[in-house]
Amino acid sequence: MSALNNLLASLPFMTPERAEIVISSFWPMLVATVQFTIPLALASFVIGLVIAVAVAVVRVMPRGNVLVKVLYALARVYVSIIRGTPMLVQIFIIFYGLPAVGVTLEPFPTAIIAFALNVGAYASEIIRAAIESVHKGQWEAGFSSGMTYFQVLRHIVLPQAMPVSVPPLSNTFISLVKDTSLASLVLVTELFRVAQSVAARTYEFLLVYAEAAVIYWVICLILGLGQERLEKYFNRYRSFH
Repeated sequence: MSALNNLLASLPFMTPERAEIVISSFWPMLVATVQFTIPLALASFVIGLVIAVAVAVVRVMPRGNVLVKVLYALARVYVSIIRGTPMLVQIFIIFYGLPAVGVTLEPFPTAIIAFALNVGAYASEIIRAAIESVHKGQWEAGFSSGMTYFQVLRHIVLPQAMPVSVPPLSNTFISLVKDTSLASLVLVTELFRVAQSVAARTYEFLLVYAEAAVIYWVICLILGLGQERLEKYFNRYRSFH
């Protein structure tokens, strides 16, 4: 530990005291990342994807009856509201606004709901575009073989659409990991919340926030490498077929 302290202290603008702050704050930040930041991002993304698929399917369905038209209108309003308002405002409405109508949520569920709704809106547009990119002949081939609309969607269209949506969805997830820092504003003790606490105690704001930024960068770098491997996998799959 002393060797690491000496190594850090040898860097420009670094003193032994600052090096000690970097070392002592790293473990609490890492724990917060594992306990809150990553689970928050994963849970929000999974729930958001479910919402996104449902909204995207509604957006591409033939509007032949009143129910579908109503669902289509609701889906468009939902996407418009989420995309047209800042995520920070959405989080504050859920956490600080809903108690005014008798709905009180804990910080972590609040963050999951806000992030999931946000992911659902943006990812639905990605999935909708991917579905619409599938050639119309694929639908016609499915219908001509006696399949229903949802059978064609499930067995023919979605398997072709999902690989197309992998890169933008991966980018959405990486962005979500960074956006989890907003959860600190509703008292979720994730990575940035811990960084704020350390900075307030030590008054080394630049140093501690830079350390938090490096941790976010490393996480996103790892996710980016995973995204590249995933894209190569789907590209091989598509080429094979």
